[in-house]
Amino acid sequence: MNKTDRQLAIMLEMQRSKMLKAEDLAALFETSVRTIYRDIHALSEMGIPIVGAPGQGYSLMEGYFLPPVGFSAEEAVTLLMGTDFIEQRLDGEYGRVANGARRKIEAILPESVRGESARLRETMQLLQVGDPLTGWREKGNLGQVRRAIMECRKLRMTYVKIMPEKDGDRKSTREVAPYGLVLVQGKWILIARCDLRQEIRHFRLSRMTELAVLEERFLFPQGFNLNNYRPPEDRNERVLVRANPEIADKIAETCPFYLQSMDQRHEDLIVSFLVRRPEELLPYILGWGGDVEVLEPDSFRQRIREEVEKILKRY
Repeated sequence: MNKTDRQLAIMLEMQRSKMLKAEDLAALFETSVRTIYRDIHALSEMGIPIVGAPGQGYSLMEGYFLPPVGFSAEEAVTLLMGTDFIEQRLDGEYGRVANGARRKIEAILPESVRGESARLRETMQLLQVGDPLTGWREKGNLGQVRRAIMECRKLRMTYVKIMPEKDGDRKSTREVAPYGLVLVQGKWILIARCDLRQEIRHFRLSRMTELAVLEERFLFPQGFNLNNYRPPEDRNERVLVRANPEIADKIAETCPFYLQSMDQRHEDLIVSFLVRRPEELLPYILGWGGDVEVLEPDSFRQRIREEVEKILKRY
């Protein structure tokens, strides 16, 4: 942290706390007490009304607020919950930045708004969802991927696909040019050009292992903008399922990406899915158990029958 940023942070900390000792500030900003004394002196010369009490510390004169920004309690909660989200979903570097931003926001709030926003935040909570192992792996990979994107460097990784190739192997080594990151249904997805496939592909960070940032650089495609990017539609195989109408909500919530239509026919619910490969639906179909029946394609019906027979052998 440079001198200017540290001095601004000292003012915000003093505004946030009624009284701070030089030793506490030195520990917070990882510097010497002598440096804090110099910063306090410099701030006083700039006209900042700092009050010092022997043996107690320093404080800002009552009624002095910096910067002159006003937030309602609802606006403050929006910003503070945003920092909570970033701290949960991004890597450690952004987690530290989010923590610092939260402290600054809290510092500039008048005490009445700060108290009201604290009460509002107590009524809402962001929960970290998903498997702890994949969440840990995502965060571990996120910092390297961000750095590669900013420095325009390629990445090498071992990628584990959800469905095996024809040879039964789920793992492959990839070198990619990373273009951007997207958070989809709580999962970080890397948009990158794959050297192996020679096209833009999507990679889940939780399925990356042995990730490395390479020295080799790449150029972004002219005019590429992640906000305007839309992946090509490559789901062209239809799967038709008869389902119990009572699980309509469950189907819509657990499998929205593949869902094409839901039609009530007499006492049955006919559900149409659009997929790349029918096997993508296998864990969902098995999870819905006896409440669903695959109508077509017949090859997928046979696959479900085989999986059920395997399950029966275990029981």
